[in-house]
Amino acid sequence: MFQEAIARYLQSSGYSQIQLKSVLFDMDGVLFNSMPYHADAWHKVMERHDLHLSREEAYLHEGRTGAATINIVYQRQYGKDATPEMIKSIYAEKSAEFNSNPEPERMPGAWEVLQKIKADGLVPMVVTGSGQHSLLDRLSHNFPGMFHRELMVTAFDVKYGKPHPEPYLMALQKGGVKPNEAIVVENAPMGVQAGVAAGIFTIAVNTGPINGQVLLDAGANVLFPSMQAFCDNWEKLHEAFGQINRTL
Repeated sequence: MFQEAIARYLQSSGYSQIQLKSVLFDMDGVLFNSMPYHADAWHKVMERHDLHLSREEAYLHEGRTGAATINIVYQRQYGKDATPEMIKSIYAEKSAEFNSNPEPERMPGAWEVLQKIKADGLVPMVVTGSGQHSLLDRLSHNFPGMFHRELMVTAFDVKYGKPHPEPYLMALQKGGVKPNEAIVVENAPMGVQAGVAAGIFTIAVNTGPINGQVLLDAGANVLFPSMQAFCDNWEKLHEAFGQINRTL
């Protein structure tokens, strides 16, 4: 299964092989089980401002910058852009609402697969649309020794958020790797689209309430039902990259 997916990627991308050096992780819903808090915070704060964003729809916007999400909803209702002041105010309120929740737990399987990836000599990186200082600061506490701040890409680094490829293109630049030297791990359609648009082999982990087909339709090369399933299959996947390179 994995070899077929890799072969299809190579055929469509024009690369002759994948020489894996780095694994690029989204954060919310991949490393942390934080998306229920984000969805709830978005819904509550939007309603306070007479803007309508359901908790379910919030998952579909995951990966966008907060400013882009606010503006999309505002444009939909009022046919014009929200002011910069309004965006700043709503996002600050949303951040406060998010931070009022208990600390989100590590996603089951995330720590274990990171240990495997590190042991295989690969460099894990974080590529997130989040601007939540609380979560960014918790990475080193929850995943000690795994991530280097200078290799992270956050909402503070990019002009265009996901689904634009800029976040992942910036990660490649920061990591000094080419698109066929990395893989992306994402849980949201916007993130999958961004990884694919950057030319990177993209793995989807369906950790939220959306139908898995949505992630495949967004372009995911491989779909797992959870981070634990990704972790359990890591050895087979990693071996598949090596096998297909040896047969070329």
